[in-house]
Amino acid sequence: METWVLFTLLAALMQTIRTAGQKKLSNHLSPMATTLVRYMYGLPFAALYLLFVMGNNSLTDIYNPSFLLYASAASVAQIAATFWLIKVLQLRSFAIGTVFAKTEAIQAAILGMVFFNAFLSWLGWVAIIAGAFGIILISIPKRAEDIDPASIKYGILSGVGFAFTALWLRESSLSLEYSFILNAAITLIFTVSLQTVLCLAYVFVTEKDQLFLLKKNTSLALFVGATSAFGSIGWYTAMTYQNAALVRSLGQIELIFALIISYFFFNEKISMREAVGMLAILIGILILLLFV
Repeated sequence: METWVLFTLLAALMQTIRTAGQKKLSNHLSPMATTLVRYMYGLPFAALYLLFVMGNNSLTDIYNPSFLLYASAASVAQIAATFWLIKVLQLRSFAIGTVFAKTEAIQAAILGMVFFNAFLSWLGWVAIIAGAFGIILISIPKRAEDIDPASIKYGILSGVGFAFTALWLRESSLSLEYSFILNAAITLIFTVSLQTVLCLAYVFVTEKDQLFLLKKNTSLALFVGATSAFGSIGWYTAMTYQNAALVRSLGQIELIFALIISYFFFNEKISMREAVGMLAILIGILILLLFV
């Protein structure tokens, strides 16, 4: 099995677990404080991973202007995308907005082609479209609801933000001249450090009381931070090896992980529509694994 596939599967699994912890944590913290947790508490784990893979290399190449530009842009884009996604979840018709947010793989494919000449084969497009179709089937609300234009707007913005995050992370990592593993680790430690500073500054200025609540939830915050760091290691490394759109498309397997966890641990039934959606995602994944 190819390296990028293994790291993507790791990322998808860790993200599924992290999301469950983050959802529980969000019951005690504000959206921005919850966002801060994944960066600040993930930073020590990212640093340990960098030390593990660094070996005898000196990190002089990080002063590369392209690296600094793309890594900084990716850091801000991910924060903005997360903020817009939280806005979606706060709106009345959040399920509709979430569908648009999850079109990230298609947006990454289109934006990558336009801005970075990252062209895909026709089978790559088939895989991405099949996965997107599956996600839409799984994510659309079970009951009819009014479409809130704000949900669509923030959903699309979130998808665009995450798509640019993936593309810029890949560009920043490829601008370095170490091994792909080390390139990804350096990009991770830079972006998580910058994100920690930005989010911590915002929380300190506007929501200082959240820092006290953070201390009361340290064990859960460490769990979220650790799973977030391991997930990011997977995403960053996979996107260094492979086209970001294909990585995000394969990463949609996390929805299958989530449905399986819901079925076996929470006794939630899987509907026919969700089963068809899972099948579409699996078809896209098989195309990626066997033909792309």
